Amino acid sequence: MHEPALRAAAFGSDPLPDPAVTRGAGGSRERLLAAVVLGAQGRYAAAAALLGPLRREAGPIDASLAASTLAAHRRQLGGHREARALDGEAFAKAAGQESGPDPDGLDAAGARADALLGLAADNLALGRLRAARRLAARAEAEDAGWRARVRGGWVGAEIELAAGQGAAAVPHAERAFETAQARGARRHTVKSGIVLAVALRAAGAPDHQNISDGLVGKAMATAEECELLSLLWPAALVMADVRPGHAEEYRFRAAEVLHAVLRSADPCGRRIAGESPWVPAPGR
Repeated sequence: MHEPALRAAAFGSDPLPDPAVTRGAGGSRERLLAAVVLGAQGRYAAAAALLGPLRREAGPIDASLAASTLAAHRRQLGGHREARALDGEAFAKAAGQESGPDPDGLDAAGARADALLGLAADNLALGRLRAARRLAARAEAEDAGWRARVRGGWVGAEIELAAGQGAAAVPHAERAFETAQARGARRHTVKSGIVLAVALRAAGAPDHQNISDGLVGKAMATAEECELLSLLWPAALVMADVRPGHAEEYRFRAAEVLHAVLRSADPCGRRIAGESPWVPAPGR
């Protein structure tokens, strides 16, 4: 059974497991967790190869989680419209389902929260701020556990940043960061650190420069150590803003990592990234 190791990699303290752990994934839950791990490493083609069959063949909760996971991977490459369709599929599969609680939110409430938070992020990127707020509130009402609280914090901070309310973004980002740290979820702590750094800078908080520098620097170091390429290139772009004297160096690192990620993406992922205004490209 690889599930404990896969959970530790997907949601816990060991984001870089032995490759045999992901290769040996068997049942639908193990394959779902393996896809989460592979996506975090920027290996989107390998993740999509696992998620496609799960969307079609798994039970409704795992199929929903597979759809929302693939949506997250599309969103990470700037494909918010494609992600919105997948998140809608995820919610439709989980609607009306019931299950016992799962420690990491891989249950009916967690599946609905994942889909709703994905839809909130999709709508936010497409300029639909009110819809994003409504969807984020619906996700919070699911009371789906630690992972939904972390992701809800990310989305809540992003909504306030989009509304030009930097100070209002900080509590959401702090909640995400503190929850991820308390859970020992290294990957979630990395992203939460990036989101919190951006929120603090937008708020003009006292000593925000040094705090943001420390948060993003630590996030980059962990992403490098754990090969979390999906987070490493965004962290490098934020660091270019935090350390303008070294901006060229960090932008080069972001481009280098993104090139590696796109080489490991499926054709749909590469197309989405190439068309997206959110993803840096040569000459853009």
